[in-house]
Amino acid sequence: MWTGTAFALAAGLMWGLVFVAPLMLPQYPPALLAVGRYLAFGLICLPLAALDWRELHALRAADWWAAVRLSAIGNFVYYLCLAAAIQRAGTPLVSVIIGTLPVVIALVSNRLNASRDGHWPWGRLAPSLAVIALGIACVNQSEFAALEAGQAGAYLQGAAIALVALAAWTWYPIRNADWLRAHPDRSPRAWATAQGLVSLPMAVLGLLALVALQALQPPGMSTLPSDFPLPLGPEPLAFAGLMLVVGLLASWAGTLCWNEASQRLPTTLVG
Repeated sequence: MWTGTAFALAAGLMWGLVFVAPLMLPQYPPALLAVGRYLAFGLICLPLAALDWRELHALRAADWWAAVRLSAIGNFVYYLCLAAAIQRAGTPLVSVIIGTLPVVIALVSNRLNASRDGHWPWGRLAPSLAVIALGIACVNQSEFAALEAGQAGAYLQGAAIALVALAAWTWYPIRNADWLRAHPDRSPRAWATAQGLVSLPMAVLGLLALVALQALQPPGMSTLPSDFPLPLGPEPLAFAGLMLVVGLLASWAGTLCWNEASQRLPTTLVG
């Protein structure tokens, strides 16, 4: 219990880098940050795969397909929907919606995983969930104020996309925990590396798509300016260095710690 909790807290601390990186590189579009993060994640996992080559070799086709689904939805779909929602509705509304993830994961997992982990009485969960909800409300006071000053109609599209992001990352930890709990003999580290390896080709395709988008988009669109230098942007050393740090700590080490926690604790508690 205590070891799993420590791993879950460590994962949360390292995932905080994901929110710092865009602030350090404000001139970079979210799509390029997403592609850069998971490209670095995949490249870092290539040499790390040597540490767990026996475990990786033992994975079956179904396991690799599970890693592809988890990476595609939990990494790319989540992050791209998050970025798209922010572009359409702004940070305030999206922050409020995504901030409910801990509560949503706990509620959904307690409903879906009752047969495996046991059903936690709602009365026992209520105090913790209430404190989390209160914390979300306190942290997002400025966001609530910004929402009151805006027009509700302008937020509908962004809110819908943010809900897709919320659903994607609610699905990811539950399904990831399902695989880990179904394979207690498998290494959480190797499973993190496997997800990084399957992320690499998807990130390469994403980068190629950005290059094509830049060449084909009509003049005046701000998604990716025609004079934006790809693939490393206007600050190549800062971008490459930060992506490597985020790829190693937030993506690989964060996923490793999350896997360790998911293999030890009920998914409801991990959420």
